[in-house]
Amino acid sequence: MADAHDDSVSKLRELIKDVKVAMLCTVEPDGCLRSRPMMTQKTEFDGRLWFFTGLDSSKVNEVGREHQVCVAYANPDDQVYVSVSGTAQITRDRQKIEELWSPVYKAWFPQGLEDPNVALLFVDVDKAEYWDAPSGRLVQLAGFVKALATGKPYGGEGSDHKKLNM
Repeated sequence: MADAHDDSVSKLRELIKDVKVAMLCTVEPDGCLRSRPMMTQKTEFDGRLWFFTGLDSSKVNEVGREHQVCVAYANPDDQVYVSVSGTAQITRDRQKIEELWSPVYKAWFPQGLEDPNVALLFVDVDKAEYWDAPSGRLVQLAGFVKALATGKPYGGEGSDHKKLNM
């Protein structure tokens, strides 16, 4: 079973490594879903996703009430789409904050690492689903034209779609 888990982690790592911004979806107090962009941290994916957040942000309260979240990644240039679901938590682990810190975060946390508002939101991934299609425009166009000519639905010739349990 460990091999299947390792394969899933490796596949997800490869698919999301170049996506700079993900959409984090949480549940608001009234039950509505809310998504917002989050900068993906430059750390090797090991089954856990990391994001910087401010302790005063609404997502901190939302995650405190409902830990289940969804994180969506899209890289349209390469025709890669990933939806990840898991359990989110907030941490102020100083060592992890220092490990992931970059000077660019001073734009959100003016006092840098000493900012009392700085925290990390992490997601332990439970499940993921991905769509990975050939990225060449000619390949896509040929598949689309073939679907129009044959009357059969366009299925993304050579595409890979799979659900993963972590």
